[in-house]
Amino acid sequence: MAALPASTRLGFSLGSFTTGAFGTVPGLLLLPYLTDTMAVPGAVAGAIVLVPKAWDVVFNPVAGRLSDASLVKRGSRRPFLLFGGLGVALLFAAIFAHPGFGNVPLDAAYVVLTFLLCATAFAFFQVPYNALPAELTDSYDERTRLTSWRIGLLAVAVLISGGVAPAITNGIGGVSGYRLMGVAMAAVIVLGTIGVYLGTRGAPVGSRRPTTPGWRELLATMRAWRSFRWLLGVYFVQGLGLATLLAGVSYAARYVFGSADLQTGLFVGFVGPALLTMPVWPRIGAKWGKLWGFRAACVIFAVGALGLLATQVMPLAVAFCFVAVAGVGYAGFQVFPLAILPDLISAEEERTGATRAGIAAGVWTAAETLGLALGPGLFGLVLSAGGYVSSVDASAAQPGSAVTAILIGFSLLPAAFVLLGVPLLRRSVLEDRPSRSEHVGG
Repeated sequence: MAALPASTRLGFSLGSFTTGAFGTVPGLLLLPYLTDTMAVPGAVAGAIVLVPKAWDVVFNPVAGRLSDASLVKRGSRRPFLLFGGLGVALLFAAIFAHPGFGNVPLDAAYVVLTFLLCATAFAFFQVPYNALPAELTDSYDERTRLTSWRIGLLAVAVLISGGVAPAITNGIGGVSGYRLMGVAMAAVIVLGTIGVYLGTRGAPVGSRRPTTPGWRELLATMRAWRSFRWLLGVYFVQGLGLATLLAGVSYAARYVFGSADLQTGLFVGFVGPALLTMPVWPRIGAKWGKLWGFRAACVIFAVGALGLLATQVMPLAVAFCFVAVAGVGYAGFQVFPLAILPDLISAEEERTGATRAGIAAGVWTAAETLGLALGPGLFGLVLSAGGYVSSVDASAAQPGSAVTAILIGFSLLPAAFVLLGVPLLRRSVLEDRPSRSEHVGG
């Protein structure tokens, strides 16, 4: 198949502004928003972050079935992108609106409800978005290029979201800072939504094969689809590690690096190198194979993350070098699973003769969502175990045990989870074209 035009690659990739903002900011700021403006205890705050996304784990496959049905009936998934993304923007701003009931349980319940609704709207955007690459092209290398464009813009979105959101909250301070940040990030989400909706007009769509008829068939597909299950397992544990790191950035900036103002710098230091090296990873995948590149990226990230364990005894510049190394690895382990996924989907659709892109994207997004939810929840438990003191104005002094817990959650746990996925990669190999077998050998 011919290469996709640059306009289609760009239009598709603009959706990363929606996924990047929603995936980054709650993982980065929702936990401190709860612990340091509502005085919610760390373990409870972690559970609040988990509950709405745990619901999404159940709901995402449903969104996938609806997306597949829309493709078969109407020939397009794009309406889901539009209405789902706009719903995410509205509800995202509502999460950080801070109702100010003056009662911790009521304030926390409001956050749970709005986050639950926002996560549901996000499912209607993210699931069809993840399904599109398998339909836009059937070229092995073109999918890697398309994914690299997507992850490149995702890095820009993460850089904007992860840099601007803390700058707003820290610059204005308190509840007002979170409110304005929520509105600003909602605007970024709208930009991504409109961009991908308009940018994919006229783009190719998948064959309108019969959709999966029921849950029994879905479960049978998952049982038989071993390569998908193993790749999904890798993506889940690594998403958990990344989410744990994101949840710890705000706390690490304040209590490990010594200044809340360094939070934006940490993000730039992490995402900047990722953005610069993003074009390199597809070339590595083309030369040595996606699987080899995936493994190398995991090891590089782990080296950088583990190096941060010594942050308190090393010069700040050296610590930021380790942040940059972790960012280089992050770029790779974001590119390769999303480049392998459409290859797996196409092979399964050819095997079964039925549409699988929406269902696969639904299950994939469910696992991703669960990992992103468990990360802050796990970090909240680590904070609680370390004796972290919650407050309403982020001014509470923290014991040394809390600082140690922050360091472990920000450095050791992310590295461990990302490395945990490496042995699983031996089985997450796509049965690729014989002429390209050297590209996926492990």
